[in-house]
Amino acid sequence: NGDEIRRDIELVSISANGFEAGNALSVRGADQIYIEEGAKVDGAILNASNGPVYIGKDAHIMDGAIIQGPIAICDNAVVKMGAKIYADTTIGPWCKVGGEISNSVLFAYSNKGHDGYLGNSVVGEWCNLGADTNTSNLKNNYSTIKSWDYETKSMLDSGLQFCGLIMGDHSKAGINTMFNTGTVAGIMCNIYGADFPPKWIPGFSWGGSAGFTEHDVDRGLAVARKVMERRGVILSQAEEKLIREVFKKTK
Repeated sequence: NGDEIRRDIELVSISANGFEAGNALSVRGADQIYIEEGAKVDGAILNASNGPVYIGKDAHIMDGAIIQGPIAICDNAVVKMGAKIYADTTIGPWCKVGGEISNSVLFAYSNKGHDGYLGNSVVGEWCNLGADTNTSNLKNNYSTIKSWDYETKSMLDSGLQFCGLIMGDHSKAGINTMFNTGTVAGIMCNIYGADFPPKWIPGFSWGGSAGFTEHDVDRGLAVARKVMERRGVILSQAEEKLIREVFKKTK
């Protein structure tokens, strides 16, 4: 992801302007810091020594946040106070993030607003990770990580030593949720409870380590509409049709 951020920076018609980040607490590598119009940096630490820092239009980096490049924080995203965002991370448009994040991609409108660790992970759109949700991204024996493969319907060796959570759109995790290395969760899941849930969580699952029940697609869509309307977005008929089709295949 860090390599892709560097390539993308070359395509963006903006000049480095980190020298003008007047409200930042500390700036390193100002010649690799790119701040779009309307973005705010309040008392944060920006470190672009090892790669570019891109902050999109109307994004807000709050007090005490520590940002390490290469990183992309997209339009209207919010990085909350005291957050620690490590290199090779992309925070999608309208996301709200806090706690500790490393080498991860969050797609648009997803939230990890509180303390907890997210590492080597990919989180889809409209997801929410509750307070103190944590991901394991490295096994205790340092071996490569097995992860669910949809094509073979089995756990396969990913060949990766570091791999956290892969989560589909509209899925949510309750407070204190613990995800094991290489966990794959489908779309529109509601995951909660003590102990680690399974490493493969089919779409539309409701529950956790104690077991799952089926998340009714109509109830799931009703929640999605509420969540999206809060951000001024309407669930389209095409997207609803797509979700219902995935539900049929998952069932």
